[in-house]
Formats: sequence, structure tokens, C-alpha cells
Amino acid sequence: MKKIITAILASLMVLAIPFTLASCKNDGKVIKINEVTHSVFYAPLYLADALGYFKDEGFEIELVNGGGADKTMAAVLAGEADIGFCGPEAVVYTYLGGSGDAPKVFGQLTNKDGSFLVGRKPEPNFDWSSLEGKDIIAGRPGGVPFMTFDYLLKSKGVTAKYRTDIDFNMTTAAFKGGTGDYCTMFEPVASDFQKSGDGYIVGSVGAAAGEVPYTCFMAKKTYIDKNADKIEGLLRAVTKAVKYVYSNTSEDVAGYITKYFANTTQDSVKTSLDSYKSINAWVENMAMKESAFNRLQDIIEAAGELEKRVNFSDIVLTETADKIYKEVYAK
Repeated sequence: MKKIITAILASLMVLAIPFTLASCKNDGKVIKINEVTHSVFYAPLYLADALGYFKDEGFEIELVNGGGADKTMAAVLAGEADIGFCGPEAVVYTYLGGSGDAPKVFGQLTNKDGSFLVGRKPEPNFDWSSLEGKDIIAGRPGGVPFMTFDYLLKSKGVTAKYRTDIDFNMTTAAFKGGTGDYCTMFEPVASDFQKSGDGYIVGSVGAAAGEVPYTCFMAKKTYIDKNADKIEGLLRAVTKAVKYVYSNTSEDVAGYITKYFANTTQDSVKTSLDSYKSINAWVENMAMKESAFNRLQDIIEAAGELEKRVNFSDIVLTETADKIYKEVYAK
């Protein structure tokens, strides 16, 4: 875990690449959000923007692609971002590292691993045991994607060889260039790889690994206390967007959010949405469950990245998200 804390601190010196959803001046009505990566996996976040839900709450969002949970957390700690959107493990590490104003999770969006395993040939009868001894690109050690995948394989008694020397944003390019036997990819990249013949989806990591609090919204406690209205507004907007996704067709949703993905077709986005809806990737109630948090710690512990367990109440806030869920779904 010390290596991960060091990586977060080192990332404080690295500027993230901006991807702005709303062109606006920071006049107090803008929330700066640093997301771990940009993916259809986070469709409700972009849909909330497209449908004007954030504007309904009196603010706009400025979204930045951090390129990894360590960089997202670093941006929050440095004050470059108001809110971080990444795996809650980053909050656990920061809390255990002794940060004076450690961020707290106030909302969870995804509850499954959003990646799909891509191989170099079609495997209609794929079995996870076939990964024994294979070279796999599965993300950054210490990150939830990597640890969840490793936890899945261990649960099936499989020992694989991981390629951990590849930057988070370069994994798919490395696989396309010939590195590794398999690679975990988010949508729409996985489906696009398959359509172009560069790889073949053989399994859903999320479906096989089960529920885990995967991607969450977090902020410094001082920011949360001073901006309770914005926190509540963000949760309301995204909760409404999740409800919209599950209540409408993927084609309809794709029509709104395809513009957020350059060089990606609407059909590709629709396919991705179908994939994620099939595994119920998004939570309706954004309040994290303590049982899910404990399972996350089981996964981190099994990966050898947890010095000691953290109390749920020390880093997770649920009251506002619970209130918003009851409000939105009561209508």
C-alpha cells in the first residue's frame, strides 16, 4: 500500500488532461470533477449533463479525464478538482496514509466491474480456467479493476501472469500491438475491438466477479460541508439519469450521449449500453452498502494491499444519497 500512497503523492505534480462537458467560467456555479477514465460505463453521468439535470440544480460540470485513480485522488487533494470519481480504494489508501482532510465517498454509481475480457480468437465455450499461465493485461496493481480481476481468478483457482508495466491509458494500444494473450477493456473499446477484428470478447468480468462498489463520487470533507447543496444536486441529477437509463431503450440513451465520445458511432454506444444494462452495472440508490464495502476490503486484503481494515463510517457518507433515492423513486 505504501507504493500506492507514493504514487498518489507523485501524481500531485502531474496535470490531468481536461475533457470539458460544459464551456463556462468558474463563477461558483461550476463543479470540477476528475474522472478516473472516460467511458460509456459512466453513461448516467453524461446523460445527466445531456438532459440538463445539472443545470436544473443550478450548476454545470467541468469534467477532466484523470487517467487513473491515483491521479484522480491527487487532483482532489491538490484542489485541482472539487470532486473525484474513481474507485473507493483511493479513499481507503488516502485515509490510511493519514491525510488531514481525507476525502469521503458520498455516492456510488457502479456496482460491478465494467470491463470485458478480450482475447485474440473467438472462444464461444470460454472458461476462466483457460487463463491458467496466460499473459494478461488487467490494469494497475492496487486499483479495483486489477484487484477484482485477480480476486475472480483466485476464486476459481487460476494463476495468471500479469503485465503491470503498461500505463493505464496505454493498455489497449499495447494489446493491439501484440502484447499479452488477453486484455481487460471497458466499452465501447471492447466491442470496437471485436468489430474491427483486433480481438474478441470472451467474458464479462463484472458478471463473473459479482457485486463490488466499483466507481464512486468523493470529495474532501471540507468541500462537502461547505457545498451541501451542490452535493445534493449532483446526487439528484445522476440518480435521475440512472432511472432514465433503466426506463428507456439503449438506442434512446445513445442518442443523447454519443456526442460525448469522439470517433464513436451511436450504434457502438448502444451496444455498450446493452452490455452494461445486462449486468445491472448502475445502482439505483447511490448510498454505498456496508456489506459491499466490506467485500471491497476483502478484495484489497487478498491482493496484499491493505495494512488494516477501515471502518465504513470513517470514509463513507450515505444520508444524502439515501434521501435523494427515496425522493426520485417516489415519483
